[in-house]
Amino acid sequence: MMEVPRRLQSSSFTLALPTPAPSTLSSLGAVKKVAQKNQMREKLQEKSDGTEDQVGEKFSEEETEESPTDSLGQVNTDTVRTIVRLSSQDSFSEESVISEERLAEEAEEAKKKAEEEEAAAKERAAQRQLMAIEELVQSERNYLRMLQLSTVTIRRNLQKLQPPPENLDSMFLYIEDVIDVSSRLLSLLDQKQVQASDPHFLETLCDSFLSLSSDIEASYKEYLANYNHITVVENSFKQKEVLWNEIIRVIKASAPEVNATSLSFFLVMPVQRIARYPLLLQTIQKHTDSSHPAYALLEQTAHTSIALNCRINEYKRFREVADKYKKTETLTIKDKINRLNTHSIAKKTARFSQQIKHETGMAPKLVDEEFDALQGFFYVLENGILELLKNVETYLLHLQGLLDCKTEEFDFDMDGEKAPICYKEISTALRQWILPTFEKRMRTLIHKPLCALRDLLVGPRNLIRKRLDKLLDYEVIEAKSNLSYEEQAVANTYRTINTLLLNELPRFNGLALQMIWSMLGTFSCLHKDLAADMEQLFQSFAQQLPHSSLHTGAFWEWAEAAVLDGARNLQTLCQSVEETFNAPVVQPLSPSSQHRLKQLTDKHGSGKIYKVTSTLVGSRDLDLNLTKGELVAVISEADTRGDKRRWLVDAGGRRGYVPSSKLIRYHQAAEEPPPSPHLALPVGVSGIRRHSYSPGSQPIGFVVQPRFQVLAAYNFSARGNHEVSVRAGEPVCVLEPHDKRGNPEWSLVEARGGQRGYVPSNYLTFMPVGLGPPGSVKPC
Repeated sequence: MMEVPRRLQSSSFTLALPTPAPSTLSSLGAVKKVAQKNQMREKLQEKSDGTEDQVGEKFSEEETEESPTDSLGQVNTDTVRTIVRLSSQDSFSEESVISEERLAEEAEEAKKKAEEEEAAAKERAAQRQLMAIEELVQSERNYLRMLQLSTVTIRRNLQKLQPPPENLDSMFLYIEDVIDVSSRLLSLLDQKQVQASDPHFLETLCDSFLSLSSDIEASYKEYLANYNHITVVENSFKQKEVLWNEIIRVIKASAPEVNATSLSFFLVMPVQRIARYPLLLQTIQKHTDSSHPAYALLEQTAHTSIALNCRINEYKRFREVADKYKKTETLTIKDKINRLNTHSIAKKTARFSQQIKHETGMAPKLVDEEFDALQGFFYVLENGILELLKNVETYLLHLQGLLDCKTEEFDFDMDGEKAPICYKEISTALRQWILPTFEKRMRTLIHKPLCALRDLLVGPRNLIRKRLDKLLDYEVIEAKSNLSYEEQAVANTYRTINTLLLNELPRFNGLALQMIWSMLGTFSCLHKDLAADMEQLFQSFAQQLPHSSLHTGAFWEWAEAAVLDGARNLQTLCQSVEETFNAPVVQPLSPSSQHRLKQLTDKHGSGKIYKVTSTLVGSRDLDLNLTKGELVAVISEADTRGDKRRWLVDAGGRRGYVPSSKLIRYHQAAEEPPPSPHLALPVGVSGIRRHSYSPGSQPIGFVVQPRFQVLAAYNFSARGNHEVSVRAGEPVCVLEPHDKRGNPEWSLVEARGGQRGYVPSNYLTFMPVGLGPPGSVKPC
């Protein structure tokens, strides 16, 4: 019989199921977690799709409807597999959602953190920008204060030293312009009344700097070009220990809070300041966002400050080259020889050979038409300036001679007549008031500017000459492809000098021409003022003159005739005086010379007698040694070879040759001297005053009595007991026209007071005189 199987009791039968793998357990655990987190799933974001909800619902229904075991108590393996598979899918979905949530949260946190860091960076940049702006403004205020302290306080206290330091003012040249442009920059910032923290302050700062950039360049480039002179002057102060200690004491007393020990501590600040502007502006630009409204303007300002420094450095370099080559050196022959070396000789030889190549056409010459035109115009201006200065100096010399005449001080012996009185007053006014004022204005407005302009010509002239030398050097190395360091320096020097002349010579020529035209106009205005002053002066005396009643045409005819007549009389008088002074002076001969003269005259005749003009020392055979003043007779006017430069003479027994250029024909003195051009008054007639001419008076007869006297032509101081001192113009009496040895170069004379002694014969002269007043020295 078949046995009906019974249902096993759950308590007596147990199905031994295999132990699930770890992954299966974890999946089941994930299912439990999903069941426990239903509320959290409802709050998921939009990123989760609907499949997760469907899987959860299906899993819930199967879990409630189906039992995991059958009626025999066995587990349905398909159901378990389905549950495990569904659980693993739901777990993967849940983990994806959680990772996305975490990524979103992390992204949001990173975004917030980035925003916070960006805001903090902007805040730090704004703070640094504000600090950089405040540093620029505050440092500019401190810089200006230090400059004013050195220029006003310290400089004034140094000038109080006794004696004040030499060349002190030259150390502060152009610093006033630097102070002015710095104060103007700060004034523009203060006028806007905008604080540094205001966003518009940066725009105001840039606009102010750009508006003053040209003035900043003009003031700083002159100061920096002169800074080397400041160093030289300060070094000269340091060489004098006492003076330098006084300067340090004054600086410390004037600025105790600064603790400075030299003037260069203050005077170097402009050199440092102009170079610091680009650094400060670039620092502000570094901490300024590119989206800032004033960023483009700030960038332009920074570039402007850099370009400004470059132009100042270039100008300073040009000035150094100009100062080096435009100066004129006065070198002795020894200094020039000491400067000769292998390098200088080679350089000068190369230049000379290059010039020869130019002249012979072997090498082409570099031609610069623009420079040649400027050079030609400069030389024309130079000649015009020098010629004008020469004419002005001659004019002033003649004017000074007119002022030295003082004709109003002479006595015209016309007392009581109106014409001499008016002439004296007019002459006095001209000499003491009108002409001195005119001369002073001429020297101030024309002569001094012309002298200054003449001195300024030296620099361009030397640079033009130096450019020619450097051009010859440049032509030698121009064709080379690779230049050495020295050759590159030569080429740069030529280019610098050429550029400097092309830039500065037109300005110099224009200013020089403008000054010449201005001085010529001033010269005309001065003469116009002089004519107006003289016309005003003469009008006050016109009615008192004897010819004031004449018409204009008749007056000018009379004036012309009077001037021409006076000029003729003056010319006649000058010729008479010149003939008198140029007449040969014949001095009496000594007894020995008279004996030789008589001997030579009897033997050779008076036409052959000559006088030796200077002492002769023979250098050849048959040459004679003769002293100055000796008499000789010419035998032949040529030597045996026919040389007419050596004459054969007879010296009173000695015969020989002497140079013909040392002989002059001797004129014997007449027995009676020629009549004197002066008229002597008869005895009893006084000659002290000449009375005015009256028509009714009769001319007084004069008797001609020619007389001569010997005068000292020059001052002579005795050097021993055998000599006597005389003054120029002092009358003397010649006792012997020679010394004890018969030398005619010395004469024995008797001076005032009866003093006797020798004086040089060429210091004496004969003058014709009339009968003088009583007590005058009688001629000898």
